[in-house]
Amino acid sequence: MTAEHPPAASGERTIEESIRTDFREALSYGRYLDLDRVLAAQHPLSRPEHHDEMLFIIQHQTSELWLKLMLHELRESRRLMDADDLGKALKCLARVKAIQRTMTEQWSVLGTLTPREYAQFRGALGNSSGFQSYQYRAVEFILGNKNRGMLKVFSSEPQAQEMLSTLLDEPTVYDSFLHTLARAGYNVPQDILGRDVTQAWTYRADLVPVFKDIYESADAPWGFYEACEDLVDLEDNFQAWRFRHLRTVQRTIGFKTGTGGSTGVDFLKRALDLTFFPELYAVRTLIGT
Repeated sequence: MTAEHPPAASGERTIEESIRTDFREALSYGRYLDLDRVLAAQHPLSRPEHHDEMLFIIQHQTSELWLKLMLHELRESRRLMDADDLGKALKCLARVKAIQRTMTEQWSVLGTLTPREYAQFRGALGNSSGFQSYQYRAVEFILGNKNRGMLKVFSSEPQAQEMLSTLLDEPTVYDSFLHTLARAGYNVPQDILGRDVTQAWTYRADLVPVFKDIYESADAPWGFYEACEDLVDLEDNFQAWRFRHLRTVQRTIGFKTGTGGSTGVDFLKRALDLTFFPELYAVRTLIGT
């Protein structure tokens, strides 16, 4: 070590000469991510401002960002299935599953909010509620839980209503997968392939033998088997998220009515009965028989 290059002080990290520090005419990290707007988007409404409202806002804003990415990946997965590019479609589903795990774990952060803390700023929410998350509804729509009646919830938000209306009229990820199977020669019933995609998916017993063949045949392409398991993973993850949501709400507000007017915990419990891909669960009873 020469005198020209003395050792850095303990705990101090020397900035490498090659690292750029002047961004007057260059794109910086903050500008690329539009951080000025992102970090200025938290506006607590409690007065006096309650410390824990910031947690509540950021929890829900980050969830909305993850939902945006989830929709992005689900749309692409559907497009790739329509193009018979199953491998890339499954890569998108793998990313969706990773997002779901992250969103589920996020409930542990909100779980640090005690009933007393939440009660001190809950009134500032007014009638706003997670029930009004149009991106959450969009994810449900693209996975098969369609409900035209939900559109009226967003009558005051034309852009949100248009997104949901579009997804209502489009096939689901499950529809696209079934068409992929049909093009590959599997005996998917024709009335399923031509179904009214604006309707919520309902259980079809005559589809179960198709999946039984995929699960039991050694000749079935691995990608189809993997896709079936990925869809089951996706639904399991969705149910885990719903359950953690329910438990977090229950530990925070008990059995109070939701801010948006729902019955709260009881409403969330009923959501646990919803299913996207019932045939992929029903087939398990028949495998090996």
